[in-house]
Formats: sequence, C-alpha cells, structure tokens
Amino acid sequence: MSQIAQISHTLKQLLRQHQLTYKDVASFLGMSEANVKRIFSTNSFTLDKLEQICDMLNMNLSDLFIITQKKTEQLSQLTKEQELELLSDPKLLLTAVCVRDGWMFDELIGHYDIDKHECIRLLARLDKLKVIDLLPNNHYKLLIAQDFRWIPGGPLEKFMEQEVMVKFMAPKQDEKWNFRFYLRGRYSQTSIDIIERKLNQLTKEAADLNNEDADLPLSQRQHMGLLMAMRPWEPSLFEQMRRKS
Repeated sequence: MSQIAQISHTLKQLLRQHQLTYKDVASFLGMSEANVKRIFSTNSFTLDKLEQICDMLNMNLSDLFIITQKKTEQLSQLTKEQELELLSDPKLLLTAVCVRDGWMFDELIGHYDIDKHECIRLLARLDKLKVIDLLPNNHYKLLIAQDFRWIPGGPLEKFMEQEVMVKFMAPKQDEKWNFRFYLRGRYSQTSIDIIERKLNQLTKEAADLNNEDADLPLSQRQHMGLLMAMRPWEPSLFEQMRRKS
C-alpha cells in the first residue's frame, strides 16, 4: 500500500471513530459529497485538504503522519514462541482472535464464558506477548497487523490445518456456504504469478475491511471464515489413471 493510501486509510478510521461521515466532511470543506468520495476513493488529497480534515478532527498533520506510521509498524508475523504460547491456552487464543477483530472488553465477556477478572488476566498475557498494548480501563492498542501471516510450517499453521480447516470444509447441517468455488487447470508460471498476486491483494483487502468494521458494534458484524488456497495438485482419482511408463 502506498504512503498516501495508508494516510487515506487512517483518515477513514479516524472519521469513523469520531462518527463523522463523508457528508460531514463535505459540509466542513464546502464541497459536494461526491467530490469528497472521489478524493478518498482515488487518494487525490492535496496538503491543504489534508490539513483541513485534520482541523475537523482537532489534530494537525504531524499527528496524522505519526498515527499512520504507527499503524504500518504493526507486526506482520509472530515468533514461534508467541505462537506456542497462544496455543497453550484456548482462552488466550480466543482472546487474541477477538482483539484482532476489534472486540470491546464488555463484548468479549458478554459473548463468551470468561469473567471480568479472567479477561483482564488474558489481556495482560497478550500485552506481555506484545500482541497488544494494554491501556487503562481495559482498552488496548493492537500491535499485530490485520493481514499478519502464520509462520510457514509453524505451530499456528499446523493447528489451523489439523483443527480448523478440516472442520471449516465440513459445515454443520444448518450452516450454509456464502460462497464456494473450486477451479483446477494447467497454468504457465506467468499465469500462476498473476493468480498469486490477485489472491494476495484480495487477502489484503479482506483484512482492511475487517479492520474498518472493527469500530462497529458486535451486533452489526457477522463471524465469517474465508479460506483461500492454491498449490500444485491432481486429484488421486486422476493420478491412478496415469499411463505407467
């Protein structure tokens, strides 16, 4: 993501936190709402417009740049020790997943069988693991990026393969697929590179949307699973029919 796109993303989050809309920004800038939407969608900000929006948010440009920089410094991958610690306690792993998705303290203890004191201890452990920065009144700042990746072949990846992906692909009777599609083919390396690039971009966009929705109440968000995978593979049914050399 370019620097101006990162700044635009930060501005969107700040506006949501202040419960301000594009219409509010348009009124403050003396512009049409359509023009404001265009500026945000194309990231065509001038320094003057950035400064005016910062004034609206009671901050200056340097504050905006510092906040943006801090967001780009989030961890994109945990260490093996961090992954093992998360897996050592199911409730700790659950809490880590929830804070990544922006759950508030009261939402977490209200939705899951975790009492207030236990939740505080779990958050303190995540703070020690450098997953979050625990703040007063049970608030926190997330220190891992939305699109962070598991260590290839590491503890979390093995856990996901053994415990999560198998169950994800076998939904319960009352669960439906929002989308399911399987495609196979024979591709050149150039085409494979293009597909991988598009999948990585979709992963990033999905992570950004999850981050944007984190400010919404839990009642307005639905827990979803998204699995994307690609590897060299031929069904064993087809392999068995290969002509023997």
